[in-house]
Amino acid sequence: MKLIRFGEAGKEKPGVIIDEKRYDVSSLISDYNEAFFADNGLEKLNFFLDSNPTLPEVGGEVRLGSPVARPSKIICIGLNYVDHCKETGAPIPTEPIIFFKSTTSLCGPNDDLIIPKNSKKTDWEVELAFVVGKKASYVEEAEALDYVAGYALLNDYSERAFQIEMGGQWAKGKGCDTFAPLGPFLATHDEIADVNNISMWLTVNGKKFQDSNTLNLVFKIPYLVHYLSQFMTLLPGDIISTGTPPGVGLGIKPDPIYIKEGDVIELGMQGLGSSKQVAKAYNK
Repeated sequence: MKLIRFGEAGKEKPGVIIDEKRYDVSSLISDYNEAFFADNGLEKLNFFLDSNPTLPEVGGEVRLGSPVARPSKIICIGLNYVDHCKETGAPIPTEPIIFFKSTTSLCGPNDDLIIPKNSKKTDWEVELAFVVGKKASYVEEAEALDYVAGYALLNDYSERAFQIEMGGQWAKGKGCDTFAPLGPFLATHDEIADVNNISMWLTVNGKKFQDSNTLNLVFKIPYLVHYLSQFMTLLPGDIISTGTPPGVGLGIKPDPIYIKEGDVIELGMQGLGSSKQVAKAYNK
């Protein structure tokens, strides 16, 4: 299945994509949230769809929101591609580097990127994200994929001056509003042939900067579920983003490139669709 949420920001309804068409399932499902995943919602929804119901179609012009309603946590893995470590001058981690993005950074896949007030170094990061399907605590690696509901495209926007130059935790450069566009959809396991072999790309104003594959992940998804669950309980609907490959603005030599107002950032992953954000300056 491919799950979507559509409509005005803050008022999204749940839907599905079937044969490249969007359908409204809000008569059956209240939302794709913690309660939905915890109550075996994926299996129930799949059972219903197998009966070929008549569903209202959703027009292609309707805005898409994040395919998951506000989660309890957005957990990110830093420096999880060998070549990205090299371009940033960082050692290859021996254990996953963990940081959080605020839940208020989550937005729709094609919503505008708002460059934060006082930002000078807003950067891009195409990433594979996965969504937790059931409560996970002290999970064995061999059983870890049983706890994954599905996969989605995410752009882990980062303000590098906030993140690196101001001291403290990375979170201050990661959690700004609009810094986690997710989607266009959440794909369940059956939609992805091999999650460890997914190509990905990102362009800025049509120029390709990132072009890689999940083959190059340092820590794979089963290990990440296992590892994270040793330190915290993962709840249904939690989003975990697995890190970015090389090609970020920070890593460009000799002069890094950062996002400016009017820039168009497009990204995609094999089997997970594409998204586009237009950069706009904070203005309030």
